[in-house]
Amino acid sequence: MLIKVVLLIVFFTIMILVGLYARKHTTNVGDFVLGGRAVGPWLTAFAYGTTYFSAVVFVGYAGQFGWKYGISATWIGIGNAFIGSLLAWIVLGRRTRVMTHHLKSTTMPDFFGSRYDSKALRIVASAIAFVFLIPYTASVYTGLSKLFGMAFDIPYMACVIAMAVLTGVYVILGGYMATAINDFIQGIIMLGGIIAVVAAVLSNNGGFTEAVKNLAQFESEIAVTQGHLGAYTSFFGPDPINLLGVVILTSLGTWGLPQMVHKFYTIKNEKAIKSGTIISTVFAIIISGGCYFLGGFGRLYDSEVIHKADGAIAYDAIVPHMLSSLSDVLIGIVVILVLSASMSTLASLVMTSSSTLTLDFIKGNLIKTMSEKKQILIIRILIVCFIALSVLIAWKPPTFIAQLMGISWGALAGSFLAPFLYGLYWKRVTKAAVWASFAAGVGITVSNLYFKYIASPINAGAIAMVAGLVVVPLVSLLSPRMNQSKVQEIFSCYDETVTVHTKKSIEEA
Repeated sequence: MLIKVVLLIVFFTIMILVGLYARKHTTNVGDFVLGGRAVGPWLTAFAYGTTYFSAVVFVGYAGQFGWKYGISATWIGIGNAFIGSLLAWIVLGRRTRVMTHHLKSTTMPDFFGSRYDSKALRIVASAIAFVFLIPYTASVYTGLSKLFGMAFDIPYMACVIAMAVLTGVYVILGGYMATAINDFIQGIIMLGGIIAVVAAVLSNNGGFTEAVKNLAQFESEIAVTQGHLGAYTSFFGPDPINLLGVVILTSLGTWGLPQMVHKFYTIKNEKAIKSGTIISTVFAIIISGGCYFLGGFGRLYDSEVIHKADGAIAYDAIVPHMLSSLSDVLIGIVVILVLSASMSTLASLVMTSSSTLTLDFIKGNLIKTMSEKKQILIIRILIVCFIALSVLIAWKPPTFIAQLMGISWGALAGSFLAPFLYGLYWKRVTKAAVWASFAAGVGITVSNLYFKYIASPINAGAIAMVAGLVVVPLVSLLSPRMNQSKVQEIFSCYDETVTVHTKKSIEEA
């Protein structure tokens, strides 16, 4: 217990000191929300990765999908790395940085308002972001607190409140730059931690070969492969169709999440984008791949601890139970690992939601004129409000962690992914298409909560994203064009001449 407490005290102290340091460099809204658009590749890549992966992945998703799909759950981590990180940086990174800088956009709703010349779109987008980021934040608190309960035997709500207060303190103090620096520190801890934990769990089960051999003895419980031996060690697992749905939600979903895309707004230059792409991908392979690979061995730890009173599996208890058999030092490392992942995600979520509500909803609508100082003050007040709402939901979470995250990602990415992606590349996108995407994303996700016409909220979220990608071009072709001179002016940012050295580009003689 002493080791775990000392590690926590050191961790918390570093977080607060970083907040105090960053506060000195936060003089205006641009600094507080975007880090002055001068954040380097390592900080940006780690901020992207640590925001991506939290207790939701480590405790909720790894436990649930590792149990359902066995070792094939590792495909989710691979998808996260190559679709959610590598491809996202290649497709979105540069264009997002260039166009948002040109439009002077600081948030995703602000981008929609400027790109589609619509104040109403900006207001509605900010409302969607604020509302549906709350269940995601609650899911992070839930996963973190379950692990803390295992390691320290601390009451669930005490953990939730402590994490909420600490996250709020350093975000309020230093804004985006505080979260970016802390994300870098937390990312290093996550890399070392996941490697140590995977090695320890495999060692406890006689090594990789022996662990796989034991896992192969379990019969599949899924209808399409029910009764089959070896399903949980097969290449695509016992249920490849539903596995694909999880890959789509958790990988493609990042392309439409405000807290993820926001990282591209802040990056410094071309070199930072190229380096950040590689760093972010490697980070995702190790962290996400490691988490889902670890979760794939959950069935080797089947016991009464992970079963509810009615016999059903308590998915959120699987990974904490797996880790409870480790040494005190390793448990301490795991706690810091998940704490690092979760706090970075929480910081990004509260920063995104509060800045969006302030800059896109309150400023210019409820309050016509706001000084820089007043904007920062309101953002800080809303950070407190957002955290408080999330804690209330986390008090009695309505469902599994994975389902909470599926609802949040489905509504957000289902609404925002298509109009954001097409808006960066295609001049023909119309306002009506954006409204249709918002309606489809929120409509599919929310209606499915009540009518359950799609059995899994995860698959519902994936379908909402794909629907947006179809709806936006279809409606755009059937609806009136935007003002063409306005569109040409927006896309002119891509045509600006940039001079580079010969070592970077060889011109024809």
